[in-house]
Amino acid sequence: MRHQSDFLVLGSGIAGLSFALQAARHGSVTVLAKRGRSESNTAHAQGGIAAVLSPHDSVEQHLEDTLIAGAGLCRERAVRVAVEEGPPRVRELIELGAEFTRDATPLGYHLTREGGHSQRRVLHAADMTGREVERALLAAADRAGIRVAEEQVAIDLVTAAKLGAGGRDRAVGAYVLDARTGEVHVYLAKVVVLATGGAGKVYLYTTNPDVATGDGLAMAHRAGAAIANLEFIQFHPTCLYHPQAKTFLISEALRGEGGILRNSAGERFMERYDPRRELAPRDVVARSIDSELKRRGDDCAFLDMTHLGKAFVVEHFPHIYTTCLAFGIDMAQVPIPVVPAAHYVCGGVCTDLRGQTTIPGLLAVGEVACTGLHGANRLASNSLLEGLVFGHRAAECAAELAAAKPPALSVPDWNPGRAVPPEEGVIVKQNWDEIRALMWNYVGIVRTDKRLARAERRLDNLVGEIQEYYWGYLVTRDIVELRNLADVARLIVACAQERKESRGLHYTLSWPGADPSSVRDTVLVRGKPAPEAWPR
Repeated sequence: MRHQSDFLVLGSGIAGLSFALQAARHGSVTVLAKRGRSESNTAHAQGGIAAVLSPHDSVEQHLEDTLIAGAGLCRERAVRVAVEEGPPRVRELIELGAEFTRDATPLGYHLTREGGHSQRRVLHAADMTGREVERALLAAADRAGIRVAEEQVAIDLVTAAKLGAGGRDRAVGAYVLDARTGEVHVYLAKVVVLATGGAGKVYLYTTNPDVATGDGLAMAHRAGAAIANLEFIQFHPTCLYHPQAKTFLISEALRGEGGILRNSAGERFMERYDPRRELAPRDVVARSIDSELKRRGDDCAFLDMTHLGKAFVVEHFPHIYTTCLAFGIDMAQVPIPVVPAAHYVCGGVCTDLRGQTTIPGLLAVGEVACTGLHGANRLASNSLLEGLVFGHRAAECAAELAAAKPPALSVPDWNPGRAVPPEEGVIVKQNWDEIRALMWNYVGIVRTDKRLARAERRLDNLVGEIQEYYWGYLVTRDIVELRNLADVARLIVACAQERKESRGLHYTLSWPGADPSSVRDTVLVRGKPAPEAWPR
């Protein structure tokens, strides 16, 4: 089956839907969700949206906090765009019907503070901000008549180069698996937008939902787009440590409201690692917890909220409180057991400030993109902000591209060749588990050259095995995701091997300390180092 629209959006989180709502004013929009329409990293975001809304705050303070967290690699133009355009985008979101936590201040909304922020500037909906944002955007998309198709798994991008067409390369669509029927459809569009989110599932422990398998990163890489800075994987310091809990995040806002990190002996330990203690940036807190666990031989650390009182905890963090209680942990009475877990990809597909990648007609927005906003470490709650701002900006670019009316290309139907129905699913599971374990052990919070070399060798073997399976059997969601995970894992390792220093989220015992001569981006094209994609 073939589908045609002006704009094709892969992903239904905050960035994709923000784009879609603006682009719908200029043409037809199709949004594809890999699973349910609301199943995205956005829906799982707890903390909030960082934006200058208080009279006690300023754009310059938000900009400075972001630059400090980014450890010298932020692109100041991208940061300024985000912090200046963020407040009006947030107000538009409120106008669309998003309900945030209110208070009695003149602003009327409660602002919290998270690690790395010098002011209270995080707007939130209790501790389920992402869910409320996703609800409001999907409702707005429905009102706008935007088609959101579920269970649609993008396999690969369709580009002029892949079709063997002469002239300049450009994106024209995607081959997409309908997970309900097993059929592969052809989706064509004047502009293709990657809004596929992150790749947390490449690691054994992650706060991300199952959909976060790096699909957009892998597809863009295979199409020849420039990729940057994938060595900077943010590990959230506090994921619930419980044998029955799966990827449940304990929000940064708990530490912002006075939570204290303790070891198994009950000792407060952050002051030994950083004078900012619990309010240090995420990379510092995650490494500090990792060091404390290794120093003592503990399995987890503990986040203590008991001194704040039950009324405060229940009012401010109702979802986290009830979820912990379901696992037998009353966080008003006992500290919460926590461990770091893979959380956010700070690098991504190289784009300009309007979402354009190095492939014409292919845009990228949100976590899958690398605009330079986050540098070497994302400031807390700048991710939802990024999706709003750059999703909106990319729609302006897309409207111009669509108006140019690129010439039509002949795109063949999906050809499965001699592929047969899949068998021996244990092979897929084994490779999946092996990738996630080796990435956690060799390419995690603390790295070395030897660990990276081991990961590279094993991943090369795994990629070969996975490719053989991919071409031999009919595609399924599992094999598509496994193939993407393997490609992204190899890209993360390649980026990490290129950076011969410790900076931000990339911390290696082989190259301790930041190198002033290495204030540069790690850019790869088809897995090989390339000139930087944008001027600094």
